[in-house]
Amino acid sequence: MAEAKPKSNRKAELLSTPVEHVDMTAFDARPIIDAMDKMSFTSRDLARATGIFNDMLADKDCAVILTLAGSTSAGGCMQIYADMVKYGMVDAIVSTGASIVDMDFFEALGFRHYQGSPFIDDGELRSHYVDRIYDTYIDEEELQNCDFTIKAIADALPAKPYSSREFIREMGRWLKDNARKKGSLIETAYDHDVPIFCPAFTDSSAGFGLVSHQVERPDNHLTIDSIRDFRELTDIKIKAGTTGLLMVGGGVPKNFVQDTVVCAEILGHEAEMHKYAIQITVADVRDGACSSSTLKEASSWGKVDTTYEQMVFAEAGSVIPLMASDAYHRGHWRNRKKHAFSTLFHKS
Repeated sequence: MAEAKPKSNRKAELLSTPVEHVDMTAFDARPIIDAMDKMSFTSRDLARATGIFNDMLADKDCAVILTLAGSTSAGGCMQIYADMVKYGMVDAIVSTGASIVDMDFFEALGFRHYQGSPFIDDGELRSHYVDRIYDTYIDEEELQNCDFTIKAIADALPAKPYSSREFIREMGRWLKDNARKKGSLIETAYDHDVPIFCPAFTDSSAGFGLVSHQVERPDNHLTIDSIRDFRELTDIKIKAGTTGLLMVGGGVPKNFVQDTVVCAEILGHEAEMHKYAIQITVADVRDGACSSSTLKEASSWGKVDTTYEQMVFAEAGSVIPLMASDAYHRGHWRNRKKHAFSTLFHKS
């Protein structure tokens, strides 16, 4: 990794208040969720969604798949997702590349995200190499350090096609010896054999590192095989049988995991629709985009059953801590079996 340059006084001022990640085990959200169940509007939707999430965890036949899109990891939910894996509440993850690389891996390298303001001159931010996600700041020089670390990991691996799941597992292996911040989502998933898929992996900080890797090694480089991603995740759906989806945002991860039902059918398997499904989103449903399509709409495609489904139209960072804390303290995760789906694809 390249050494970060010393920060100017103004840049140090901009990057002075780190985002602190919520610990779902530190507070008990059950009373507020129970109270919301007696309310209306989004509050009652959240209470019902939380009940469905608890049903997933209580169903001994159900494998839970978490999907991540958007920037909740940068915004303070990063520890929640790692703890969900740690406590056996999640069996597989499908994510955007940014959530895994630019946010989780980035912080595992010892870097931070910072509280900022949306009401600032972005030209000034650019002059200090500070990137903005609404009211959250990132040091671009540190993000480029992340890019070069991905390149170094790629340079050390055999030149062949990798699924994103396979490459992210190698990132987890690297973090075992090199992480400056322990307990990242990638490292925790590595420890618990929970696979992470990023079907658009190169649409992230990883992309810059992997492009540099290929440019320097035109005849001896690795590639990311997104088709194998789809096949492997479909293999998990076939193996799991009963599945539940907890979807944060929409995007590629949402459609990718839902499509495994159709893919399994195409391959000649009788795969049941995802039995449980929750989506937390602020997307408008009226534009016909897949990311904003309701779970009922997904049912028309044969992807999601509608008996246990709930849309929650809210900014995910404001509701995921409540849902996760409630589920943690109700404790259904204590009796769940360990699926260890990563072992379907590796022996060590």
